[in-house]
Amino acid sequence: MSTPPLQLELRCDAPGQGQEPDGDLLLLSMPLSAQERTSLRGRRRTACGRELLLQLPRGPALEPGERLMPADGSVLVVVVVEPAPEPVLVVRSPDPLVLLQAAYHLGNRHVSLELRPGELRLLEDAVLEELLRQRGLLIEHRLVPFLPEPGAYATTSHSHSHSHNHDSGQPR
Repeated sequence: MSTPPLQLELRCDAPGQGQEPDGDLLLLSMPLSAQERTSLRGRRRTACGRELLLQLPRGPALEPGERLMPADGSVLVVVVVEPAPEPVLVVRSPDPLVLLQAAYHLGNRHVSLELRPGELRLLEDAVLEELLRQRGLLIEHRLVPFLPEPGAYATTSHSHSHSHNHDSGQPR
């Protein structure tokens, strides 16, 4: 007879949810792809194979390092979200403008991108790889965690202070 999955319902550091329980804790790692981190419900597995059931309330995508736990506190376990390695394209160019143009074109296609100094990262895609090669970009295949930018309309679990000027400078 198999044990039922451990049900995770709380983010440990969510406002109003309190902190991790005190005492001896079992700390488990849960590697998730970028896509899996956007889904707050469903079955998952820890790195050691323990079956989990995510039942988190609506909210932002899970972030690497975030800690989750059961709501009832009956099990002193905390599960840490880890980014799983994924097949990505690492895109570079000796010309920063060419790299910026590539980011623009990929953004127009709503491609999830991880932005790093001197490079772009995106999930492997043969069509996009060919497009980028035709534009003279250097492409490398890697199996690494993918941490895309959250996007313009995404909400995050941490806040940023931004000042936006929406005045176009045009008379009204």
